[in-house]
Amino acid sequence: MPQIGWFEILIIVAIAIVVIGPKDFPHMLKKVGSWIGTVKRYVSNVQNQISNLENENIDTDLESEEKKSTNKEKKNEQK
Repeated sequence: MPQIGWFEILIIVAIAIVVIGPKDFPHMLKKVGSWIGTVKRYVSNVQNQISNLENENIDTDLESEEKKSTNKEKKNEQK
């Protein structure tokens, strides 16, 4: 994966200031920051939902295993 150093960031910022203009550059940074925050929140929510879903599946698997083991124990006791 390529790494971006300080010099590359400086070049990108300089090009952005030239293209967008120094007057609108702070507004653009605020919008980009807002978009990044929104994406981070969305990804975090998706990760939490997947984690909850996995935990629910593990819980139901454990419950079904416990039921199977208690049913086997009951059958063994009846014999």
